[in-house]
Amino acid sequence: MNADIKKRALHRSKIIEGQVRRIQKMLNDDAYCLDIITQTLAIQKSLSSLNKLILENHLRTHVKEMFEKGDVDKAVKELLSAYELEKVRG
Repeated sequence: MNADIKKRALHRSKIIEGQVRRIQKMLNDDAYCLDIITQTLAIQKSLSSLNKLILENHLRTHVKEMFEKGDVDKAVKELLSAYELEKVRG
């Protein structure tokens, strides 16, 4: 994994971890529902940012290698698969 992207991804994952802990605390404290929803939406944005970093790394490393080896079909298939997952889950 690219060192800069790895550093940023780890930082983002720690932020997400803290956000999840905050939700648990909010639930235990019977926080206002819309405040909890606001926090869960923030986590979704954070996860989206993390996915973007991981995809960037994949493109810069694995996909680049596949193209260099002439395995364009495999790279395209993987990217289309990721796109379909996003449509289903996003």
